[in-house]
Amino acid sequence: MGNVLALSSSKGAWSTRKKEVTLPNPGSFDELHKNCKEVFPQQLEGVKIIINRPLSSHLEVSHTVHMSTASQSCYHFNAKYLGDEQLSPKENFPTIIGDLDSSGSLNAQVLCLLAERIRSKAVFQTYHSKFLTWQFDGEYRGDDCTVSMTLGNPDILNESVILVSHFLQSITPRLVLGGELVYHKRLGEEGAIVTLAGKYSAPNWEATLNIGYGGAHASYYHKANEQIQVGVEFEANTRLQETSFAFGYHLNIPKANMVFKGSVDSSWCVGGVLEKKLPPLPVTLALGAFMNHWKNKFHCGFNISVG
Repeated sequence: MGNVLALSSSKGAWSTRKKEVTLPNPGSFDELHKNCKEVFPQQLEGVKIIINRPLSSHLEVSHTVHMSTASQSCYHFNAKYLGDEQLSPKENFPTIIGDLDSSGSLNAQVLCLLAERIRSKAVFQTYHSKFLTWQFDGEYRGDDCTVSMTLGNPDILNESVILVSHFLQSITPRLVLGGELVYHKRLGEEGAIVTLAGKYSAPNWEATLNIGYGGAHASYYHKANEQIQVGVEFEANTRLQETSFAFGYHLNIPKANMVFKGSVDSSWCVGGVLEKKLPPLPVTLALGAFMNHWKNKFHCGFNISVG
């Protein structure tokens, strides 16, 4: 009798511990490879001067002048409005972002929180006063799953539309599985592509895989310590019969207020970007250089960011 009571009490304790295990929200489908991509440097070309100016706790503007020899020099004016509702340090609702360049092209985004778990986004893009893209997103974030739907460039007269659906589910605290469905329709053409996705996260590393009819995209991210991070990406395109491989690393030197990012890929393109902050001044300098040995091309860039 005592053994039976001990067994039943142990089962009750085990079930209680099992119920205490809560699965986290897997986040957005577009952010599956985010940590790995942030390790790689962004290519710099020419000279870019960025001046950021906050006008209030809700409104900030920036001015960007880009002088280049490879492309047309331009000026960008960017404005951002942040609402009062804050879900996290990087998420405020509503958020309105607009970017206008010297040629009259506009890129605007509006993010709204419709309910506690439902958020929406609208994106509009023009080129020389002509509409290029109009896109509407809706996303539901549950306790352990994320469901989103995107409607792109709907045109009733020409009977064309792009519909994208995403679903992510946390299977365990470390494993996330999901998929993507892309449906497109236009005159004389209609099709759909399904992609499956999986992500496994450990305390210091994570591995992600997207695989479908169009190809595969795999990434591996590893955080060695607070100063060193590395990332590896592999992409295969079945339609173009091409594959690519890239390795990137991120080196942070807090005492010197410096960050260095470097990369090398299978096309023999080697590059790096060095960022240096100049406290107490609100100035950040960035110097980048990239060399493509296969095409025998070299370009470099220099950025100055104020504010």
